[in-house]
Amino acid sequence: MILEESYTLSNGVEIPKLGLGTWFISNKDAEQVVKEAVKIGYRHIDTAQAYRNESGVGDGVRNCGVKREELFVTTKLDAGKKSYQEAAVSIDKSLEKLGLDYIDLMIIHSPQPWSKFGGDDRYFEGNREAWRALEEAYKAGKLRAIGLSNFEKEDIDNILENCSIKPMVNQILAHISNTPEELIQYTKEKDILVEAYSPIGHGELFKNEKIKEMAEKYNVSIPQLCIRYDLQLGLLPLPKSENPEHIKSNAEVDFTISKEDMEILKNMEAIEDYGAASIMPVYGGGFDLKSIISYIFQRIASIFR
Repeated sequence: MILEESYTLSNGVEIPKLGLGTWFISNKDAEQVVKEAVKIGYRHIDTAQAYRNESGVGDGVRNCGVKREELFVTTKLDAGKKSYQEAAVSIDKSLEKLGLDYIDLMIIHSPQPWSKFGGDDRYFEGNREAWRALEEAYKAGKLRAIGLSNFEKEDIDNILENCSIKPMVNQILAHISNTPEELIQYTKEKDILVEAYSPIGHGELFKNEKIKEMAEKYNVSIPQLCIRYDLQLGLLPLPKSENPEHIKSNAEVDFTISKEDMEILKNMEAIEDYGAASIMPVYGGGFDLKSIISYIFQRIASIFR
């Protein structure tokens, strides 16, 4: 069962092969979602400072009935923290909000602040400073592992060439039809585990008839096919759901996609439009505050439909 399997990071720490993403899960709902996931068998929970639900996630971790050492908690350093002092203070704030003595994995959410995402400035110096703060927290025992998110090759090299502790993880957008093979291969060559957020393409892959046909061929759901795809690439998928049935179903991936079908899935036409989420920087959009606020209200409204 995939929930009982793990990868081993470069520092020897074990990380469960499947995690629960919590993006856009409200702070008030996060505790119950975490409890349900843990009851199902999940032991890996992924949050972020930017999600504004760390305290709810922490409540779920502390009150789920499973020993803390059996759980793996990830959070992300806000993308705008590009100085040592800011990052150091922010790390301690996450510990406080989560209500935990240590965090299993903390990663820099983006090499660039979200308002500058995709721009020419890669913030090399700021990332080195943020990384120094993560290294010190790691050495102090506050963090069991440290890593990156949304980092391209040049951003990874900037850290590798200036660090005393190498990154253990790079969390990126990777799903059927959007598989950055060169970045994945390069990251693995550096002994850095690749995590895959939005393994179902933020829900857009439900609209793909070819993927639907492939899922039917294996007698599985589209999310199960997508999650299995990432696993067979040696990635760690982080599907997000608040629905206990979906959370459970997402872990039922005990099947194998053939080599031929993996190639078909890998080479499917890439998603160019992520729907309403296209305005978000990670899905190719620029930082338009009005659009992002509008999107957030759409998501909130959808909860009450």
